[in-house]
Amino acid sequence: MSIAARQSRSPRPFDPERGADASAAFADQPPEVRELIAGAAGCSPYLAGLLSREAEWIRPALEAPEDALADELVRIAELPAGDLPDGLRQAKRRAALLAALADLAGAWPLEEVTGALTRFADAAVGAALRAYIAEGISRGRLPGLAEEDASSGGGLAVYAMGKMGAFELNYSSDIDLICLFDETRFTRDDYPEARAGFVRVVRKLAQTLSDVTAEGYVFRTDLRLRPDAAVTPVAMAMTAAESYYESVGRTWERAAWIKARVAAGDEQAGAAFLKTLRPFVWRKHLDFAAIQDAHDMRLRIRDHKGLGGPLSLPGHDMKLGRGGIREIEFFTQTRQLIAGGRDPSLRVRGTVEGLARLAAAGWVPQDVADTLTGHYRAHREVEHRLQMVNDAQTQALPQNAEGFERLAAFMGMDRATFEKDLKARLEEVHELTEGFFAPGEAAPVPEAFGKEVTARWPGYPALRSARAGEIFRRLLPDILTRLQEAAKPDEALHAFDAFLAGLPAGVQLFSLFEANPRLTELIVEISATAPALARYLSHNAAVFDAVIGGSFFAPWPGTADLTEALSKALAAAPDYETRLDTARRWMKEWHFRVGVHHLRGLIPATEAGAQYAQLAEAVVAGLWPVVQADFAERHGAPPGRGAMVLAMGSLGAGRLNAMSDLDLIVIYDAGGVETSEGRRPLATRTYYARLTQALLTALTAPTAEGRLYEVDMRLRPSGKQGPVATSLASFRDYQKTQAWTWEHLALTRARPIAGAEGLCAEVEAFRREVLADKAEGPGVRAEVAEMRARITAAKPPQGEWDAKLGPGRLMEVELAAQTAALLAGAPDRQVAAQIGEGERAGYLDPGQRDALCRASDLFWRLQAAARLLTGGALRPQDLGEGGRRFVLRETGHADMDALRAAMDEAGQDAAAAFDRLLES
Repeated sequence: MSIAARQSRSPRPFDPERGADASAAFADQPPEVRELIAGAAGCSPYLAGLLSREAEWIRPALEAPEDALADELVRIAELPAGDLPDGLRQAKRRAALLAALADLAGAWPLEEVTGALTRFADAAVGAALRAYIAEGISRGRLPGLAEEDASSGGGLAVYAMGKMGAFELNYSSDIDLICLFDETRFTRDDYPEARAGFVRVVRKLAQTLSDVTAEGYVFRTDLRLRPDAAVTPVAMAMTAAESYYESVGRTWERAAWIKARVAAGDEQAGAAFLKTLRPFVWRKHLDFAAIQDAHDMRLRIRDHKGLGGPLSLPGHDMKLGRGGIREIEFFTQTRQLIAGGRDPSLRVRGTVEGLARLAAAGWVPQDVADTLTGHYRAHREVEHRLQMVNDAQTQALPQNAEGFERLAAFMGMDRATFEKDLKARLEEVHELTEGFFAPGEAAPVPEAFGKEVTARWPGYPALRSARAGEIFRRLLPDILTRLQEAAKPDEALHAFDAFLAGLPAGVQLFSLFEANPRLTELIVEISATAPALARYLSHNAAVFDAVIGGSFFAPWPGTADLTEALSKALAAAPDYETRLDTARRWMKEWHFRVGVHHLRGLIPATEAGAQYAQLAEAVVAGLWPVVQADFAERHGAPPGRGAMVLAMGSLGAGRLNAMSDLDLIVIYDAGGVETSEGRRPLATRTYYARLTQALLTALTAPTAEGRLYEVDMRLRPSGKQGPVATSLASFRDYQKTQAWTWEHLALTRARPIAGAEGLCAEVEAFRREVLADKAEGPGVRAEVAEMRARITAAKPPQGEWDAKLGPGRLMEVELAAQTAALLAGAPDRQVAAQIGEGERAGYLDPGQRDALCRASDLFWRLQAAARLLTGGALRPQDLGEGGRRFVLRETGHADMDALRAAMDEAGQDAAAAFDRLLES
């Protein structure tokens, strides 16, 4: 049936001249169609342009609009990849023009208009996805997939979220997509390449749809609704997404998945994931906490957009403002979340259908559902006309009289009637929904300091739920009292504010605080002293579990016991990925313990440094066999005698700070074996290179639990240019014949920490042999002097409080100690021991020894404190009173002036001692 046969209304042309010009171009059409075209073009420059550009296509389309749209969807489904960008944009123009005319004429109701726009979006996404997956398969970038897999998505499902998911797209809408793939379709070896391939597909898809070209654009495409969008790829494995939602999924994400559906790609895999996610979205019990969550979300949106205050039509946001579209959507979705777990009939996507189901189930009075449904449809029509004017993604009402005159004309109404009706609808929506969301009175909080700071807290993510808010209100008097008792209450308050702001969730943590008051005391102390540690806790609050585990303040277990404990925890994990997450959780708990013990004065900086190093050694030693076993499943057991991990730098010396990375070398001995013997054998050199890379990934890759350590392998033979894994023979030859003095200096701190015992022993014996051979080596002092000069030029101190860089500071003291050890041919690795060996061999006198040891002790304590407190450089003016007191306690000085004087003296004395060592 033609649009003319169904036409029930027509806009008035705001610009009569433009409307007349457009109508004249369609002189062959019936009078009612010419009137429709005049009104459309006279109100919208965008539609006027489309009518001119697509005149030949729209004429027959007006006679059978549904058929015309269907034909266009078939056409774009058959477009080759090279024609997609322009072909989709042409189709978008046509679909937009047809939907606008059918809407303005009243030929299509709202649901048909939004449904047509959504069906076009589905078709556009599907066409691009099929083309780019086929392209990826043909280029070998999607391993394990065949040509026929392109039509079904090859395991990749594209979920339409929000309005697209509910077939409610507005006229100039963004589309929200989440792209997940079924990783079980790929082998472990193929998985990384497949994931990268899908990421390329999704990025190209989004670019094709979003880019504005001479032909326009298709859809602005938003991929940020995926889990943890700031750090995750645009195409995620379904298992990873499931884990995220199970562990940290939030109420707004539950609401988002109410509307989700598979719009393109692998429908079977996509439907299976939706089924898996059902317990996350639809809770078994009545979930009234969702009301407070939704209310908090509404308030945050209003505050962020500046939409609070009384209703005023100029500039009012029809979507987010008072009485707007979002109010009706939140009202509907929140009630669905509350009861949908127990009543499957409420699990529908559309807002109008959701209101009808809620009314049928008795959750919403029928008259309220009817009223909100009517207002929702009217609001959406206003929204569409706002967007039709210039094809702009806007929901803001005009700011001036001219704009309202145009909008009223577009609605086919006079301005006064339009404004009166619109304001009444907005007010009624607000009245019907606000009472549902408005929270009860909060428990009174005693008068306290920091009102401006604490006023922000109810809007933080950790306090978004009713339960979290209730628990926190009970904790608040104690927290504020403790903060007021800090040496610098305002500093402590602001640090606690930063901690609270960074928390992603609060219920579990606040429950822990309530059950364990010492946790409250601990977090206040940390906030008052170490802001960096407080920030760390915001993102790793699970480490608090360790505090109540009973052994948090027990004696330190040592490397062997730590390694055994980690190995047991890893053995209990069901798969490799879970083992990596387990290692991260385990390490963070122990790392947090060291920091707390250091902060509270239970251990000095020297012991903290040793414990951080023992923890890192345990992590490497515990993960190494897990990595090897996983690698061996595919490529066979390590050829020959296997490999070992050599710790260099600070880890080798057994002293790390809270922010240290790890310097490692992997050495292997293939014993003449050329290839491995596994399902997928590898040449020996390749085998050990990839095994080393697997270890690096296990240590450094960010997972849902974060990362373990940064790792630096530049101390291996030939540095970045050398192979990532070094054969024992090459290592021997290099150290004997090619190594520079600085590499022999690095060898003074080398220490085997993981791998085949016999190989570890052999490498250590060879290390001692090299050092003995290089003892009293000619030219060592001159080369160290040159090295020292280069370091001084390249790495100037970062301010006067820099403990690491500068004359006589930590880096120079360590270099002096290594020089003494190399000259003496001593195997000792720690700074004090190396300096002692230098004295015994006659390279240092007692005065030099004392100067270097004093500087080492002072600057290490200062460096360890700075890394714990700030995570970076030490700036006393930024530390706060608690931090300064900690630094002074650690270094044994009465005030910062005395510490500064001691630094100058220690640095000068150590630099002079180093000068004399190099001049001897």
